[in-house]
Amino acid sequence: MTSRTIYIVDDNAEFRRSAQWWLASAGYEVVDYADANDALQALCTLPAPRPEAPACLLLDVRMPGMSGLDLHDRLRERGVHLPIVYMTGHGDVPLAVQAMQKGAVSFLEKPFADTALEAALQRAFDTAQPAAEPAEPAPAQDAACVEWQQRLQRLTPRERELLGWVVQDKLNKTIADLMGISIKTVELHRKRVMDKLGATSAVHLMRMWVSERVA
Repeated sequence: MTSRTIYIVDDNAEFRRSAQWWLASAGYEVVDYADANDALQALCTLPAPRPEAPACLLLDVRMPGMSGLDLHDRLRERGVHLPIVYMTGHGDVPLAVQAMQKGAVSFLEKPFADTALEAALQRAFDTAQPAAEPAEPAPAQDAACVEWQQRLQRLTPRERELLGWVVQDKLNKTIADLMGISIKTVELHRKRVMDKLGATSAVHLMRMWVSERVA
């Protein structure tokens, strides 16, 4: 039987308790840390995950002292490469960009639904499983990439131009000046872009943009 371990690093004690209860009841082995430095020391001494015992990291972005992004860097410097699902209660586009560029599997905004967490963890463990031989991408991933391209094609040229500014985290007023339109028009185009792409938030939009797949 495969044993799957989730390491949680979050300074919020209440969140750790509820997450540990939910994940343990779902059949995962759960180890939690309140401090990023403690997590760094512990994770660097663990043996490498085996195919029959994969592991992933559920990592808060903003914490006192060492941040989640900094912990990610320190782990990579020491040769620890766990699939990472970032989470934050302060979701914003720049953090999403940094997290995804560091190789995060997913990025969740608190509070998130159990289904969103479950889907993110499934992607993380799929990433953790080494392939026995080179293989074609999983059909689900292919479908997600195709769906993203199809959604992009629904955008008008003007909406695609606006999307380019949005993912650079430009303010509506700045976008209005750059495109020569009113702020109200920017807001209207922005809503249409979000609707057509199926994005529920700016962070969700960024996650799809960086990974080039629906998520």
